[in-house]
Amino acid sequence: MVVTVAGEIDINTVSSLTTVVDEALGDGPSRIVLDLGGVTFCDSTGLGTLVLLNRQAATARAVLVLTNVGGYLLRTLEITGLTSALTIR
Repeated sequence: MVVTVAGEIDINTVSSLTTVVDEALGDGPSRIVLDLGGVTFCDSTGLGTLVLLNRQAATARAVLVLTNVGGYLLRTLEITGLTSALTIR
């Protein structure tokens, strides 16, 4: 399953992202791909949500994969040490 994310991942949008991924996990996929090519901003709430979604996927015996991670978001993930905690392609 591929989920395309665009715009901002912040306190105002994380509930929508969480709902989509939760519904996808209910279908039992072995992998959920978050295509983040259209993401323009991600705050601390968004980062925390990515970590939470990664844990939920692991609990459901699935893999959460982040793709098309732009320079801004990749740098933020590197600074926070999350590149080692998340699967990024």
